[in-house]
Amino acid sequence: MKSKSQGYIFVLLAITIFSLQDGISKHLASAYPPVFVTMIRYWAFAAFTIALASRIRGGLKQTAKTRRPLLQVIRGVLLAAQVVVVINCFALIGLAHSQAIFSATPILIALLSMPILGERVGWRRWTAIGAGLIGVLLILKPEGEFFDVRLLLAVFSCFLFAFYVIATRLVSRDDSATTSFFYTGVVGGITMSLIGPFYWTWMAGWDWGWMALVCLTSISSHYFLIRAYDMLDAAAVQPLTYLQLVYASIIGVFIYGEKLSLNMIVGSAIVVAAGIFTVWREQVVARRLRPQQEPRQF
Repeated sequence: MKSKSQGYIFVLLAITIFSLQDGISKHLASAYPPVFVTMIRYWAFAAFTIALASRIRGGLKQTAKTRRPLLQVIRGVLLAAQVVVVINCFALIGLAHSQAIFSATPILIALLSMPILGERVGWRRWTAIGAGLIGVLLILKPEGEFFDVRLLLAVFSCFLFAFYVIATRLVSRDDSATTSFFYTGVVGGITMSLIGPFYWTWMAGWDWGWMALVCLTSISSHYFLIRAYDMLDAAAVQPLTYLQLVYASIIGVFIYGEKLSLNMIVGSAIVVAAGIFTVWREQVVARRLRPQQEPRQF
């Protein structure tokens, strides 16, 4: 019970810090290439993970040991690519609208959990997933005569992060949170170092302070998220991730002057409701199966 309580605390910390990070990233992305911003952020992230691993018992050699090396590399690359896409979304689409689309990610995770994690889904959860997809279509519905193709960039980001979450859950079966954290930083840092220098831009002096804050939030938020998935099932984490939509709307409206359309509000409400129902249904099914799995007492 204590472990689960700590897991929920880690989720709340991760989501809150992610939201602050998103707000600052939008500011930086309006003046500098998102790839460049991501590269600097990952340099600090990688340095921290290496320093942390060197202080743990067994050092770097022990921390880097993994039973799923290919999957660890894949999830590191996935997250790095997703961060670049997300920052682009904040600059091109807006913070609130981007997060409204991102709110569909838990629905997508539930959908992908069937073939990848082997989870079974009944008609009720299928109905919730279908409703969630309808909500996404409302969010994507054009307000004018033409569809904004830039919104598809946010949809692509949903897929990237969904696969990252599934991969994180898979490696947690064999590797510790420390090992996953190490590979998240190192693999992402190497990936961005191969691309980022081509987008190098000299920053204004005051923006280096914002960049330092982004680096700090990046380190802490991803670590808390990994710890959360190490203690909780994906179904338990998903409902709390919707808080990021609330945070994004507040920051987007009151700081960046963004507007919330009726389609976006209604669509987001449907997606959130569908996601919460999906998680609730998973818990009901789990409670029914638990007595059958427990050994009989004589």
